Amino acid sequence: MSPKYATILILSGALCMSFAALFVKLIQNADGFQILFYRGFPQCMMVMIVACFIRRISLVEFFKSIDKTDLILGFTMCIAFSFYIFALLNTSVASALFILSISPVFAALLSWRIIGEIPTKTTWIAILFAMVGVTVMVGADLTRGQLIGNLFAMISAFSFALMLVFARKSKKSDVLTGNFLGAGFAILMAIILAYSYGDGLIVSTQDMLLSFALGAFTIGIGIAFVAWAAPYLPAPNVGVLVLIESVLAPVWVWLFLDMPMKYQEILGGLIILCAVLILSTKRK
Repeated sequence: MSPKYATILILSGALCMSFAALFVKLIQNADGFQILFYRGFPQCMMVMIVACFIRRISLVEFFKSIDKTDLILGFTMCIAFSFYIFALLNTSVASALFILSISPVFAALLSWRIIGEIPTKTTWIAILFAMVGVTVMVGADLTRGQLIGNLFAMISAFSFALMLVFARKSKKSDVLTGNFLGAGFAILMAIILAYSYGDGLIVSTQDMLLSFALGAFTIGIGIAFVAWAAPYLPAPNVGVLVLIESVLAPVWVWLFLDMPMKYQEILGGLIILCAVLILSTKRK
């Protein structure tokens, strides 16, 4: 896959992922464990379909292809998008988006340390733009965001960055199997924790359908596209490109839930778009 095509796929995945905050905010009563459970099944289905399609293999071959690297990727993905859900439930959307300003920095440092991939000057400039942009966007809300929600977001950011680095290091043609396992691990975790610390798995039909949509569309297709293309670009670049989610997520919440964007969010979004533009037009 060419870097240009990989960039397009990652931006498309980030577009799908940008609806996650809206769907979570539309859910009325389901808790985090319940959302993870009902979201996981359609996510597994979508990822399997995408993986079998692009690899041109059967479901049996898909399961036979699972290896140790896939298990590691699955674990990091499970942590990343599970804690992202809990971050959205425990703090404001703008504060939760702080994870996307931390991920590329973590990815740059981890890729440097783990695989010796030194970020280019252009990548560092893009990271700087992204950090400034998201800081402007969420700066006014961080003081109001709950500490636990921001902590969840930080854990998610680190795990997502770690996944990007392992994806790059694995040299796999894609890491969709890890995505599938991540959703499966989340389902198992949700079952155990929902009955140990939560209210079980019974939810309203509306919350169940929204969780299904979250798994099939925003996380299923979105993460699948990112996981498909991630091995073909440096991890820091992927981390910055997915910041398009930070720009669009507040827009959808504004349009559909009448939560208007502040001028800081608009300005920060424009700065983030500059970072995305720097990387997407950069000659590899």
